[in-house]
Amino acid sequence: MKFPSVYPLKEIAAVIGCEYVGDDNFPVHGMNEIHVVEPGDIVFVDHPKYYDKALQSAATIVLINKQVDCPEGKALLVSDDPFRDFNKLTKYFRPFMASGVTIAATAEIGEGTVIQPNTFVGNNVKIGKNCLIHSNVSIYDNTIIGDNVIIHSGTVLGGDAFYYKKRPEGFDQLLSGGRVILHDNVGIGALCTIDKGVTGDTTIGEGTKIDNQVHVGHDTVIGKKCLIAAQTGIAGCVIIEDEVTMWGQSGTTSGITIGTKAVIQAQSGVSKSLEGGKVYFGSPAEEAREKLKQMAFIKRIPEILNKIK
Repeated sequence: MKFPSVYPLKEIAAVIGCEYVGDDNFPVHGMNEIHVVEPGDIVFVDHPKYYDKALQSAATIVLINKQVDCPEGKALLVSDDPFRDFNKLTKYFRPFMASGVTIAATAEIGEGTVIQPNTFVGNNVKIGKNCLIHSNVSIYDNTIIGDNVIIHSGTVLGGDAFYYKKRPEGFDQLLSGGRVILHDNVGIGALCTIDKGVTGDTTIGEGTKIDNQVHVGHDTVIGKKCLIAAQTGIAGCVIIEDEVTMWGQSGTTSGITIGTKAVIQAQSGVSKSLEGGKVYFGSPAEEAREKLKQMAFIKRIPEILNKIK
């Protein structure tokens, strides 16, 4: 998430009320999660396991809960609770804005686009040309939709990321300030839920078609011309490359990559990154032929045991 302008480090520290290490005017361009940070971004870290990863990342400002040596060319924001203060920044730069109308005045709707009754279009939404948005769709703030997109009833674009920190009093939510982006010619079925990024974008590539009741988690990037069948669940921060097919009730863990033209068969569970151009089946998903061989061997176990007797 980029800020509306470049802010000096001193001003960012004042927003969250913390100490800092670095020049008062060290430039801060935005904030992001570790997997998508760029120079000028703030990244937060609150666990010793990830200190080095954050300090050595592309981010040039590290929001951290320990006094450490500041890497050359970077700055530190030193906080007793980086998770809390990252939320403060999200609230400050992208606060929730209530809307009292069905289609916000700041929404931009392209020529030829049809929006059926009872659909909600939030603040700063952009919808391209010749789209068809059916009834009872909810399009949250800052969503961007390309041309020739079809979205069926009951779908929600831009729900919060499912991202929590466990505390003694319960779970503390990491606030979402990202967006959902649908490129041209995307089709979304009924009752789908596509969560916005925490600070970045959840993206559906050009020509991809998604069936009914599919969930796409925060910051996931789906490529071009993919087919994703009903009741598939895709976790956060997943990369699905171009022309991948995922059949019904398949699912993934977070942070993995599925390669170009891979096929995930129905009810498969993807627990690690998979190469493209292959067919996968099972849970955990493996190459389909090998998995089917294993299943055939398992069925022969009673026969083998009888022979041993």
